[in-house]
Amino acid sequence: MTLPQKVARAGLVAGPLLALLLYLALPAAYLDAAGKSVAVGHAMRATLAMMVWMATWWMTEAVEIEVTSLLPIAAFPVLGVMPLGVTTASYGADVIYLFLGGFVLAMAIQRWGLDRRIAFLTLHLVGARTSAIVAGIMGATAFLSMWVSNTATAAMMVPIALSVIDLALVRRTGGTLQEHGGIPQEDVDVRNLALSLLLGVAYASSIGGLGTIIGSPPNGIFVRFYEQTYGVEVSFAKWMLVGLPTMLLFLPLAWLLNTRVLFPTRLREIEGGRAWIRSERAKLGPLNRGERATLAVFAFAVFFWIFRPALSGLTLAGVAPFAKFSDAGIAVMAAMALFLIPVDRAKGVHVIDWPTAVKLPWGVLILFGGGLALAAATEANGVAQYIGSLARGFSGWPVAAVVVVVIALMVFMSELTSNTAQVATMLPILAALAPVLDVPPALLLLPATIAASCAFMMPVGTPPNAIVFGTGLVRMPQMMKAGLWLNLTGILLITGITYLVIAPLLLAAR
Repeated sequence: MTLPQKVARAGLVAGPLLALLLYLALPAAYLDAAGKSVAVGHAMRATLAMMVWMATWWMTEAVEIEVTSLLPIAAFPVLGVMPLGVTTASYGADVIYLFLGGFVLAMAIQRWGLDRRIAFLTLHLVGARTSAIVAGIMGATAFLSMWVSNTATAAMMVPIALSVIDLALVRRTGGTLQEHGGIPQEDVDVRNLALSLLLGVAYASSIGGLGTIIGSPPNGIFVRFYEQTYGVEVSFAKWMLVGLPTMLLFLPLAWLLNTRVLFPTRLREIEGGRAWIRSERAKLGPLNRGERATLAVFAFAVFFWIFRPALSGLTLAGVAPFAKFSDAGIAVMAAMALFLIPVDRAKGVHVIDWPTAVKLPWGVLILFGGGLALAAATEANGVAQYIGSLARGFSGWPVAAVVVVVIALMVFMSELTSNTAQVATMLPILAALAPVLDVPPALLLLPATIAASCAFMMPVGTPPNAIVFGTGLVRMPQMMKAGLWLNLTGILLITGITYLVIAPLLLAAR
């Protein structure tokens, strides 16, 4: 039995056992901020117990994390945490439909090869210089990851990176990766180029997901939690005010570390690189009807996601046609358009069909629902106030120190746990901490959410890392060394973004 299997088996028992022990160990009452005694009733006890149960199963992966996310439906009504109708409402939250529409759009991009065309167009623009090729592949990966799942993006970009490595190796030694049995470790220049490309794909897949709400599931968890808890809408455009600068700053830093510090190479240009890129682009041919239709719908969705707040006040003949638009509604409109637009009328082929759509990552949507149900229960049953009373020990801490600790904790926790489950567990706790420190909740919640997507050290940290490690060309020490540098860079960058971008935006919103 492997170590992960042992951990999972232990977690299966530990989850309900810890929940029961916590339920029994909680005090009968606690003192709130005003010094008033507040009773710890059954609903609060049961909610805290369920939080520990779900967190244990999520973090140990005792069962599939999607299965854990169904626990609220089974347990909340029985335990008196929340009625069934209130619990299941979280599984139909608008952010789930935003991701559903985004997933359909991403599948259309993949189905018709638009992602591959974007990748080779980028390589065509950057040329055959090795540093530029790494930058081009990372840039294309990050852009695609803003709209397509980072797993799918990495799965598509890794073969392109491998082709570039093969080309460089053939030009240098006359043999391919397969003929060499992997990257020749003694050839430092080729080895470092290969590591820059492969790890660049993994890192850019995660970094790109920070740019939009649909780029990474934790972003959606934050958006819905913030709206549900504080009644403040976080639109697609509002998220990009923070996510896009973070991505645009982090990506070149990751490239610089990759190519100049961690894996420098003296190979300046790949001989025959331009010809290979032209050849691969030529194989793609002109834009087919599926690509053109997908591109048009994609442009429609992005335009309205970004400019919806500005358009909502526009009136035509006394009517405001865009006032009722929502990010989720736009996503579903785009998805429905893809089902309706024909590619080949005679054969009945549309841009997207249901046999393609059933391959959507439905489990992610269930995971959203479970996290949101848990968050709703913590708010409804006074758990946030109780956690806040426990957090009063942080009241003397400088806010900056707490922010750095939260960011670092989220980054390194994410190396071993699902970032979506992690965010779903931690947001209610951090929301309770914010009033104790007398800071806007977003000053803790938003950096924590971003930090959860910055796991770069371990193959299990995020699917792109696993895909790259699965090639067999990147060794664990190499990934851990490079990932540690990226993690530390991410902690510093997110801290800077918190005070240079997030804090000013919060002040402007007051």
